[in-house]
Amino acid sequence: MENRINDFISEEIHEECGVFGVYNMVGEDVADSIYYGLFALQHRGQESCGIAVSDTLGPKGRVSSMKGMGLVNEVFTPEGLETLRGDIGVGHVRYSTAGASNIANTQPLVLNYVKGTLALAHNGNIVNAPELREELEYTGAIFQTTIDSEVIAYHIARERLKTANVEGAVKNAMMKIKGSYSLIVMSPRKLIGARDPFGFRPLCIGKRENTFILASESCALDAVNATFIRDVLPGEIVTITKDGILSDTSMCQPKKAKCIFEYIYFARPDSKIDNISVYNSRIMAGRILAQEHPVEADLVVGVPDSGNAAAMGFAMETGIPYGMAFVKNSYVGRTFIKPKQVMRESSVRIKLNVPSDAVKCKRVVMIDDSMVRGTTCARIVGMLKAAGATEVHVRISSPPFLYPCYFGTDVPSDDQLIAHNNTVEQIRKIIDADSLGYLSVNRLSELIDGDLGYCDACFTGHYPIEPPKEDIRGEYEV
Repeated sequence: MENRINDFISEEIHEECGVFGVYNMVGEDVADSIYYGLFALQHRGQESCGIAVSDTLGPKGRVSSMKGMGLVNEVFTPEGLETLRGDIGVGHVRYSTAGASNIANTQPLVLNYVKGTLALAHNGNIVNAPELREELEYTGAIFQTTIDSEVIAYHIARERLKTANVEGAVKNAMMKIKGSYSLIVMSPRKLIGARDPFGFRPLCIGKRENTFILASESCALDAVNATFIRDVLPGEIVTITKDGILSDTSMCQPKKAKCIFEYIYFARPDSKIDNISVYNSRIMAGRILAQEHPVEADLVVGVPDSGNAAAMGFAMETGIPYGMAFVKNSYVGRTFIKPKQVMRESSVRIKLNVPSDAVKCKRVVMIDDSMVRGTTCARIVGMLKAAGATEVHVRISSPPFLYPCYFGTDVPSDDQLIAHNNTVEQIRKIIDADSLGYLSVNRLSELIDGDLGYCDACFTGHYPIEPPKEDIRGEYEV
């Protein structure tokens, strides 16, 4: 990981994907709505995307799909969307944390089997996928992908042979799989949403006139002018049919483990997850940083985009002016052409630049959401000082990463984490900051109104589910 040419991109923590499903009750096509929903979820995955639709009044086995590598507006054209005719559908944007990055691993997955068809989109990571996959292979299953989502799809299809309906098959599959998942499953006549019992990954329900929607984040509902109804409960299975929504909460449990990093970084600030505003969470993170690590300074700046709200919170708490010290190239995604080896030092500047007038002769507090290997942070500190900042005080709106994540994010193995083998003072020297402060682990609950049902394993090593004995992320890459 450390030898990636594009250090800026490899330094960022990525979410695995985003899911979006639509059921129109009066037979209108839904592909356009899915397109705009995925566009709003683009921040959750930028390697590949796909849409699968079906006609609830048409033949049961007919599913139209389109998938490809790249961004939503690169893969789908108006002409292509015109070919996706149907009143029920599911979409997906992906960043790989398990399984190789290639066209075979794009979602939604579409399975044809004896009971008809299934299309599935999955956000998360299944920690017992190797065992489940081996079990399926020994009973004749032939896998077309290297992703754990196909294991879920196969189990749902097999359980469907034993159950009266597809939602029963989803429930039986949930009893076997361990890990994080927000699922949207499209059958010929139903749209089903399911969230793992711990609630690691978000999933919500919306409505627009005669249309019901399932989405990873509420910002995607806004994008299609839908009204937020509620979040899917951890462990809940919701089934949308022509008669409305049915709920099965029999898999719900008292213990929750919602990913705290959704609030710190992953989710868009205009989203609400489990009734908590992501924007307010980040403002609170900045306020806490100011309380825990105050410093005399002239300017507070955030590393865009996820550091901006925390920087505003720090400024509100301290009274130090908030400013914009970074000019971001909005046309650079995580898939841009990587600079050659000789250009490694400029890889950060391709995405960010610092106008000297913004920071010259000023003591600057720089707020970022996280620090993984420290490479990018060191270069941004260097950019601020080169632009004339007299001091750069770094504040991180999350605790130090000390352990890998197995639940759908790509926090790497501990030997690649700068905080695992270095003290805060050693890290400060490595990144050449004048001071360094992290958010305390014991104050994380304040980001979500005191709720204690969250996962902080990447900071504490306290995994809510026993992790695999070895790192299975990318287990089936070929």
